[in-house]
Amino acid sequence: MGITIRDVAQAAGVSTATVSRALRGLANVDATTRARVERAAAELDYVISPSASRLASGRTGSVAVITPHIARWFFSTVLSGVESTLQGAGIDLLLMTVSAPDAQHRLAPAPRLRRRVDGVLVIAMPPEDQQLAEVIKLDLPTSLIGVSIDDVPSVTIDDVYAARMATQHLINLGHQRIGLIAGSASRARFTAEFDRHRGFVDAMTEANLPIDSSLESLGYFTSTGGEQAMTAILAQRERPTAVFCMSDEMAFGAMRAMRSHGLQPGRDISLIGVDGHDMSELLELTTVEQPVHDMGRIAAEALLVQLNSEFRMHADSIVLPTRLVVRASTAPLPRGANS
Repeated sequence: MGITIRDVAQAAGVSTATVSRALRGLANVDATTRARVERAAAELDYVISPSASRLASGRTGSVAVITPHIARWFFSTVLSGVESTLQGAGIDLLLMTVSAPDAQHRLAPAPRLRRRVDGVLVIAMPPEDQQLAEVIKLDLPTSLIGVSIDDVPSVTIDDVYAARMATQHLINLGHQRIGLIAGSASRARFTAEFDRHRGFVDAMTEANLPIDSSLESLGYFTSTGGEQAMTAILAQRERPTAVFCMSDEMAFGAMRAMRSHGLQPGRDISLIGVDGHDMSELLELTTVEQPVHDMGRIAAEALLVQLNSEFRMHADSIVLPTRLVVRASTAPLPRGANS
């Protein structure tokens, strides 16, 4: 027969309840007793049963991750940070995708979460989304990524500042006729999209530069969308000398469109993105880099703190830094060029 919790209790000279509390990391076991129990368990090669532990604690051992996308780079990279952290803590992930708020057939996540998970991680849902409000009303430990709401722990970047930094870089290089590849036309765009548009407008306004709506196009945060958006911009009678893309993936598509028109990023039109995508260095794209993997890791760590606490914790909103990474896709405007 296998080693049981009774064997560990006998070897450590304590009750089975004390063994259970000690091996589950509960606080109401003194350090000396905990060490004795852990030593006895190690000598007997005993591992506490996850199902028994969950039954005793009333927990499921699972956390839900709610995300609008899985395949896109930002979301998959955030997920990798979340997964590595929760996996190390022995927590299972229940992955749920939600469609846009204006989609016709939309499954509500909140009813599917009750009694199935111990906590929730939400990635970049619009803060005004009613379904996000319903998830928060479940009163489960919750952590947000890429969006900030009062009284809920969150991890974000300053997207306004990131867009200002990108646009200002182009302005500092002498560019005045600057185009924009934005995200989507959805009525409920996520926070980053609004903030990046605001950062672009702020930088242009402070530099007293005109914002030409004919040089703005939607790329839907995909490479294909970025290519189509750049194609539309290049069809204008007066082309821009530089373009700010709200994401690196859209910038990759914009590069493809430029090359199909015989243009070279940096030489003919400067191009900058936001993200720090893994492919940015290979394609020599100038970008404002955000710590995406760390956003997932830190949000997961904040959730673990909530799960392991008997008290309601203060809701911290963590804003991680971004940095400008300059590569060959941006260059000074040549003297005499029409700006």
